[in-house]
Order: sequence, then C-alpha cells, then structure tokens
Amino acid sequence: MHRMVKAAAALLAGLAAGAAHAQAWPTKPIKIVIPFVAGGSSDIVGRAIGSKFQEYLGQPAVVENRPGANGSIAAEFVAKSDADGYTILVGSIGVFSINAALFKDLRYHPVRDFAPITLAVTTPNVLITRPDLPPNSMTELVEFAKKNPGRLSYCSSGSGSSDHLTGELLKQGAGIFAVHVPYRGGAACQTDIMGSQVDFSFQNLGAVTNYIKGGRMKALAVTAQSRHPQLPNVPTTAEAGYADLVVTSWQAAAAPAKTPRDVVARLNAAAVRALRSPEVSARMNQIGFDVVAGSEEEFGRFMRAEVDRWTKVVERGGIKPD
Repeated sequence: MHRMVKAAAALLAGLAAGAAHAQAWPTKPIKIVIPFVAGGSSDIVGRAIGSKFQEYLGQPAVVENRPGANGSIAAEFVAKSDADGYTILVGSIGVFSINAALFKDLRYHPVRDFAPITLAVTTPNVLITRPDLPPNSMTELVEFAKKNPGRLSYCSSGSGSSDHLTGELLKQGAGIFAVHVPYRGGAACQTDIMGSQVDFSFQNLGAVTNYIKGGRMKALAVTAQSRHPQLPNVPTTAEAGYADLVVTSWQAAAAPAKTPRDVVARLNAAAVRALRSPEVSARMNQIGFDVVAGSEEEFGRFMRAEVDRWTKVVERGGIKPD
C-alpha cells in the first residue's frame, strides 16, 4: 500500500509539473525555421503566423531562413532540436511529404520526426513563363518544346519540390524535354523567370499572383480542377488536356516529435488564430492562398496521406532527384 501511495504521489507531482510547464511556456522568443530563401511561400506563411505570437503568446517569433537540399537541411535541424516548443518548422509539401518519397537517404522522416501543429494554407501551382517567351498557352508551350528540342529550361524551388515534380509530370505526359534548374527556394526561381534567365516553372499561385498581375511573368495554366478567382482568365491544366496535372501545394507548421502535447496545442491555437485573423486571412486570400488552419490531428492524417500519394507518383514515374 505504501508503494502505491508513493507511486500516486509521483504521478500527481508529474502532472503538476506538466501543468506548471504549460503555464510557464513560453518564457523566451520562439524560433520559426523556414527551409527556403526569403520571399517564397513558406517564408510568407511563416512570417504571417509569427507576426501574431507576441500578441497571442506573449513572446515574439524570430524567423530564420535555412535553405538547401529542398528543405531537408532545415527539417533535420528542427527534427533534432530540443522538443521544448521554442523551435518550429514552417515548410512545404516537399518538406513534409515529397522528400520522404523521393530521397532514399533522407536524414529525417516527416511522420516519425515531427509533431504536427497545423496545415496552414493550400494553393494550386501555376505554369508561368518568362515574359518574352513566344507561347501564350500551355498547348503552344508543348508545341514549342517539340519543335525546339533541348531549347527550354524550367526552374523549381529544389529537387523533389512540388514544382519540380509537376514539371516532371508535364514532361512525361506531353512527351517533351526541358532542362531542370533547381534553386534553393521559389523566390530565386521567380526572379530568374522575370529576368528571362529561365523559360518556365510551376510555382505556387500564392507566391506569384502579384507578379503575374503586374505583367512581370506570363501565366499559362493553373494546376487545379477549376479556375482560381485570383486569375479567372487563366485556364486549368485539365482544360488544356492534362487532367493528371492537378497538384495542390501547401504550407504547414510542425514541432519536434517529442514536444509536449500541451505546448503543441498552444502553438496550434496561436497559429490557427493568426491565420484566421482578418488581416492575415485577407492577405493570404489576396495573393491566392486558401487558409485551412485546422487541428493537429487533421494535419497528421493529411500528411500521412500525402506521403503515400507522392510515394506512388515517384515510383510510378520512376522519378529521380537531380
């Protein structure tokens, strides 16, 4: 009986310590690690979430960009960071699903090594070209590629990113060839499209809407089932005859796997509240992002399903990283 009393006391003490930890956290700034260069979709979303941490959590967010290896450098860093709620990752479909499908020597696994916080936003990709490229439609681009073999190049935010694999799906489906030019994030790729250094790309619609509207790049198609309200005059890839090129990109937040559940719950509440705040949600919608801002459990199920989906796509297409 004495042992049982001691065990019960220890359990209660542990629960009390956990409750005290939840009340005390956070006591210092929270680092938001972005796996790509500044200006891309992950950066936009991560900074939007972090902009509300001071108000909602009482501590500011410090954003750190750690680009490289399609986000795996940052992902591994966060996965191996202290699981105390002070370091989180805001990354893309590539970081949280495609990398696991494409890279056999990946030094982290999204399902195993992260505690899901929330699926933040979704957005289709859009097929963009440099402003002076002759084709003005997806069909014309395919015809141009066939008439000029080896002439075209396309950039992506990194090998294994959704924009890379969408480009590979186009090459397979249309029977064309184009040179893949991987960058360390979408922003650098977009800059070279606008500077006519690269011919085309599939970029997150939310990251390039303003450039398209400003005439700095051309939009030929969106990778969605229906046209997007931000670009109502741009047809879908399905309309152009490529029904398999329906790809939705997304951005999400996660913490190291062993982060206490009460801390993850508070991070979720702050991130969801930030994304749904009038000013942030209006900005996200204005640039083409659809705000999701769901629960930790919903993102966990979604991430596992996406890993399975892209594993099948990679295996079926025999897609290899560059």
